[in-house]
Amino acid sequence: MAGDGGAGVRGVVLDSSVILSSDTLRVGVDYLLRMLRYSNIPTGLSYAVDLSEAKVSLLEKLACEYSFKQFIYNPSCIDDIVNAVCVAWENKGATILHVVSNYNEGLVPKSLNSGWMNVVVNVDGTSTNPSGILIEKLEELPLMICEFNKKWNEDNVVVGYIMKPSREEDFAKRGAFPLNPTEKGLIFLPLTFDLPMLYQLRKVDIVIHKATDEISSIERRKSCDHSSNIIYTSRMRELQRCVRELPDCCVIDPFDNIFPVVDRLKIQEILLGLANLKTESKLKIRGAYYLKVDNFEDVQLEQRLREAKLSLPTIVKPQVACGVADAHSMAIVFKAADFTGLSVPLPAVVQEYVDHSSILFKVYVLGEKVFYAVKNSMPNANILNNSSEKNGFKPLLFDSLKTLPIDGNKKLSETGPDLDVGLVIDAATYLRRVLDLTIFGFDVVVSHLL
Repeated sequence: MAGDGGAGVRGVVLDSSVILSSDTLRVGVDYLLRMLRYSNIPTGLSYAVDLSEAKVSLLEKLACEYSFKQFIYNPSCIDDIVNAVCVAWENKGATILHVVSNYNEGLVPKSLNSGWMNVVVNVDGTSTNPSGILIEKLEELPLMICEFNKKWNEDNVVVGYIMKPSREEDFAKRGAFPLNPTEKGLIFLPLTFDLPMLYQLRKVDIVIHKATDEISSIERRKSCDHSSNIIYTSRMRELQRCVRELPDCCVIDPFDNIFPVVDRLKIQEILLGLANLKTESKLKIRGAYYLKVDNFEDVQLEQRLREAKLSLPTIVKPQVACGVADAHSMAIVFKAADFTGLSVPLPAVVQEYVDHSSILFKVYVLGEKVFYAVKNSMPNANILNNSSEKNGFKPLLFDSLKTLPIDGNKKLSETGPDLDVGLVIDAATYLRRVLDLTIFGFDVVVSHLL
């Protein structure tokens, strides 16, 4: 929730001149509208009464899509829009940013003492004496808002974040990344590669990232320096370079610490330590039994599976967990003979299939805080077997990000297994220490045999 102080930016009005170029959107508009949509800052689109029908239609579509207000003004009576905005947003002394292009920079309300501030976007580079704050790109507006809010309250903490747009929007629509200060004084600034990164980093107190979104490839080579196996995109390498230039920059989490989460074998090895976890619970928590496989044609494979305590069906996953196109291409194998020719990338990890009544607990760790959500999951083995029998028990191939074979008949409202929260917190504490990560997640299933 946004803080309730009167200072700082409490509204943004975007004039049509910064949104439209002819009948198309200007460069950076999509980005800006996405950032403002979940910013916790009221946002509106404004346009003149004589704007063409085609442009009005496009603006109305944008306003509907992003849930923005619309304000129509007469250029000769621009002050009328001030009153309309104050009524719509019940604005009481807070600052409204009126964003216009240099083509329309003459649209300056006379009532500037009403808390309005003009921001002029220099769309063609010709503005030399703007009637307000000048920015060169639309992408600069979130940074300017952030600086403005920080100026009004130096106790606010600016958290810069960077991740792929789809993930960012998933967090943002749940209220995770507001530009407006939260009640605890946190401001979340989207970092963008469209602006100089070093300049942005100097404005933030903390950086959080999803570096795995910027992995271009994983090199499998024998080396004790595991971090060297991860090849990042040029954009992420630029971010890392800039961070190194700012020794006081707090990064959560250090880039080198993410190596285990990109290697399923390494994670399985770490999970072995759960078996020795000392807890007060009567239950036990452990990693699934597993086996690394380099060749599905191995004549000793069936014997090796037995030695690893693995019985069919099993889940087969690529060892590389992310950063490559087929990292989520998996299979459920029902017959030992069907490992031959299996189309799962090698090296692979064959993992125990645990019956868990189609209920999965997704656990999220944020520092010392532990949260969880209940999700539908894959059915028990007997249901899978009955389904696969109709298909000749052929391996069930799926992409775990897209087509996870869940039990569609199972409803979360139905009585499911209980989660021993204390035991899970103990496990999270162990993993946080071993992984040396502040923000991470893991899945827990409860065996239906309990």
